[in-house]
Amino acid sequence: MAISGAHFTWIRSPDMSAPPPRIFLTREAVLADSIRAYVQVADPALKLSSAEEHRASIQAMLGERPAGGDVWLFAYGSLMWNPLIHSIERRVAAVRGFHRRFCLWTHLGRGTTERPGLTLALEPGGVCRGIAYRIAEAAAAAELELVWRREMLTGAYRPRWLKLTTAEEPLHAIGFVVNRRHARYAGRLAEAEVVAALAEANGPLGSCAAYLFDAVSHLEALGVHDRQLIRLRDKVVARIGGAGEAPPDTA
Repeated sequence: MAISGAHFTWIRSPDMSAPPPRIFLTREAVLADSIRAYVQVADPALKLSSAEEHRASIQAMLGERPAGGDVWLFAYGSLMWNPLIHSIERRVAAVRGFHRRFCLWTHLGRGTTERPGLTLALEPGGVCRGIAYRIAEAAAAAELELVWRREMLTGAYRPRWLKLTTAEEPLHAIGFVVNRRHARYAGRLAEAEVVAALAEANGPLGSCAAYLFDAVSHLEALGVHDRQLIRLRDKVVARIGGAGEAPPDTA
């Protein structure tokens, strides 16, 4: 079976033993629902949220926003280096009461059924620094629909309004917190298990190692030194025996 999208074609082999070609997560691919098409074929049993459910969720979020005007979106993982959305401003921001953690299993994006990977989500406690993107009010609903198609396909995250601090002023932004009831939720894993998954897992969106290295490098470019991510990076580098370099990611 072949699935053709804006930027990839995936042919499903009868035994699924061969990994699919690399998928580049672009604005065009998400808008064309290519990611949804891939997931539906790769795991037909997986329940995906519909476009109608996405729009209803977005409208509910916008209806609950603390203030009118432009809408802010908080990025702490791959949205930092590949946001896809059209924004009019970005700021370094921090949210207190949450921290980023590799706590979501992935067997489709950055892993396989045989070797699942891990991706980041927000967990309660601590502080998390990242990027806040400002989306023009007139474009907010349409731009957020793109984000929902990317982040909210399976319900592994819960969107909520977060209070952020920035150098300019405090603000409220939409952020994605882990859904602890989801089947992909990994909980608090031993560090050795996290390092093994990050070092070994690789899927159509790229490797978990590249995801980790990108997170660290982009945070450092912002002047943010996430000690836990740096520790994981160093352990992953030691495990894979490389120089800590990986092909640039776009996902």
